Order: sequence, then structure tokens, then C-alpha cells
Amino acid sequence: MKFLFDFFPVLLFFVAFKLVEDPKQGILVATGVAIVATILQVGLFWWKHHRVERMHLVTLALIVILGGLTLLLEDEMFIKWKPTAVNWLFSLVFFASQLIGKKPIVRRMMEANIQLPDPVWVRLNMSWVAFFAAMGFANLYVVYNFDTETWVNFKLFGLLGLTLVFVLLQAVYLARHIKPDEQAREAE
Repeated sequence: MKFLFDFFPVLLFFVAFKLVEDPKQGILVATGVAIVATILQVGLFWWKHHRVERMHLVTLALIVILGGLTLLLEDEMFIKWKPTAVNWLFSLVFFASQLIGKKPIVRRMMEANIQLPDPVWVRLNMSWVAFFAAMGFANLYVVYNFDTETWVNFKLFGLLGLTLVFVLLQAVYLARHIKPDEQAREAE
């Protein structure tokens, strides 16, 4: 359910773009919808939990700034760069987490549910660094080599599909490192 909630603004962006016939106008309408949806998403999360996740705040800031520039200047390149900015920022945070603090960020997020040797945590974290960096480059490749409609489709289906494949590969990798008694606890 959380995944769908996090994906809500992207889905509304896609639907809004598809409802407008002219791609130039569609990207502006979709950008406005995404800004409102993201503000609503953060507001609803705060109302329900009385806190806001950092990822939501980063996404909100980038959508308001880059989306706002898209609307103000009527230049779609700003909104097209947003997925790259988000992915590269996450890549940088995951990388920096290995240098700052005692644990990589992926370990901080997952170790309550799974126990792994230190080198596995580092490899896992670095795989996320590489994944986020690659996703940023993939977005730019589509931005500069295809039309806006193809980019919108890639933003929804391509980035989501690549993320799902990566998460499945991570699960296969992690399964090799989970001890049998941990698997029994997770089954309960």
C-alpha cells in the first residue's frame, strides 16, 4: 500500500498527460497535477502520521522547484530532469552514508528485518548507489533521444519496471545470505 501511495503523483502525472491531446500543453497540465498531488501526498502523510519522510520532502522540493520552473518558463526540460535529480541525489546519499556514520543507509533501513554480514551490507548499499546513478542516466538518455510522449511512458513504465526488476534481483541476492532460523522467524 505504501508503494502505491508513493507512486500516486507519478500515476496522476501520467493520466493528466494522456488526457490532453497536445503534448506541449499536456506536459504543463501534468506538471501542475504532479505538483498538487505531491503537496497532497505529503500533507496526507503528515496528517496520518504526524511526521514527514525525508524522501517525500526531497521529492516535494524538487517537484515544486523543477515543476514550477517548467510552468513558469513553459520549458518541459525542467520536469524531465526531475527523475534524474531525484535518482542522483539518492545515489549520493547512499554513497555518503558509507563514509558518514557507522552503517550504510540500506542497513539502517533494513537491519530490523534482516541480519547480514558487514560486507554484504556494503555491497547491497553500493548496488543501490549504482542503480540510482544508472536510473538517472537512463532518464536522460530517453529525454534527449525520444519525444515527450515516449519519455512520459518511460517515466511510468520504464523506471517502474527497472525498479521492480532490480528489487527482485536484490531479493534473490539477499536470499543467499539469510540464515535458516531468520527465514523461520520471517515466516511467522
